[in-house]
Amino acid sequence: MHLSTTLRILGLLLMVFSLTMIPPVIVSLIYDDLQVSLFLTALLIIFSVGLSSWLPTRKKKAALRIRDGFVITVLFWLVLGGAGSIPLALSDQLNLSITDSIFESISGLTTTGATIIVGLDNLPKSILFYRQQLQWLGGMGIVVLAVAILPMLGIGGMQLYRAETPGPIKDAKLSPRIAETAKALWLIYLSLTLACALAYWAAGMDPFDAICHSFSTIAIGGFSTYDLSIGHFDSLKIEIVAIVFMIIAGMNFSLHFVTWHNRTARHYAQDPEWKTYLVFLFVLSILVSLVLIHHEIYDIDGAFRRGIFGVVSVATTTGFSTADYGLWPTFVPFLLLMSAFIGACAGSTGGGIKIIRLLLLFKQGSREIKRLIHPNAVIPIKLGNKPVGSRVIDAVWGFLAAYVLIFSILMLICMALGEDPITAYSAVGASLNNLGPGLGDATLNYASLADGSKYVLAFAMLLGRLELFTLLVVLSPAFWER
Repeated sequence: MHLSTTLRILGLLLMVFSLTMIPPVIVSLIYDDLQVSLFLTALLIIFSVGLSSWLPTRKKKAALRIRDGFVITVLFWLVLGGAGSIPLALSDQLNLSITDSIFESISGLTTTGATIIVGLDNLPKSILFYRQQLQWLGGMGIVVLAVAILPMLGIGGMQLYRAETPGPIKDAKLSPRIAETAKALWLIYLSLTLACALAYWAAGMDPFDAICHSFSTIAIGGFSTYDLSIGHFDSLKIEIVAIVFMIIAGMNFSLHFVTWHNRTARHYAQDPEWKTYLVFLFVLSILVSLVLIHHEIYDIDGAFRRGIFGVVSVATTTGFSTADYGLWPTFVPFLLLMSAFIGACAGSTGGGIKIIRLLLLFKQGSREIKRLIHPNAVIPIKLGNKPVGSRVIDAVWGFLAAYVLIFSILMLICMALGEDPITAYSAVGASLNNLGPGLGDATLNYASLADGSKYVLAFAMLLGRLELFTLLVVLSPAFWER
């Protein structure tokens, strides 16, 4: 591993990240909320740390290998989680401990949306904006953003991209050069964010709330500027906008790229994961709405309105809310939490196991049943008309086994730290799936949880954001053997 090159890249990326303190400064000046010094201080601290890492190694240049890509990716998320917590820890308005600041920062950057903070309605605008911005930056991956500028720094970026990109199939590039791929994805990401903000504004939000909520909607993050989340607005138009853009953000961004590049939407209809994703959301929405009607929680219109929003928000692992799920029949919150384990599409900003893995597991199970009936038959697994190699199937099974094992271990650790079973189960599930809201003591926020549990959950968020193996491979002894 090239330690000096790694430190140089981390230093450069930290200096770039320090510039993200400028937008909150501008917001503070606009709204005169007296937080300019807070973000300027954070900017100087982060920039200084980055500069101290870059200066001694600025002349050290070497080609990145796959091993370096994994290390840089993991280190940067850890370092960035700490750097992002600095304004939160320094704020007198928030009065957060170091633990809570790190938790909030990692929750934002991993687009989990689990929050420690109570009383969002009364916080300065610049701090609210900063939280939303953290999620927006984490949505497509701060490392992919860095890949777009690494060629200008004389560093190849393919190893970083492979380590960062979610999903079981990572080798397909949308354009010949990795920097062009990253730039294209960020252009689409930015365009969707702008379209979402304009739609929220047209639906009745003021410009500040529209921009902030567009950040967390496209990032599938779930942070809001209000304690009641989207429910604060009590607006059907705003909820429809949120549903539409949550569904879009939960799709594979490569489909958006191909559609934009070829000026045709036929690729959506040809994608089996996309079709499964929509059917999954539709069926689950109907089921939840009918249960709410059966238990007379709402009238028919209210049941479908709350049910559809809840399903789309949780199943895409966004985490917005328009109702207190704790007041619904117990079956529904647990069903929604289970849907978050499935999550959105691979290549999206969502969390969870991903629809494509579920689809491959279903096809593998169907093949095994057919083999029992026809032992000598050769039955390939296909996605669309393309056969899927056995290595991919093995990787999917390995991922599922690791997911279940890690979830079980982390849940037991949280219970050992004093959390009740429902809180531990839902909090770990919500963190590992990058969802946010849980059940029990984690229904509204995570403030009451033990500090040890918060670190465990922050670790779970990082595992979920990096899809387990990117982080686990760095923690394995074999990785460090020469």
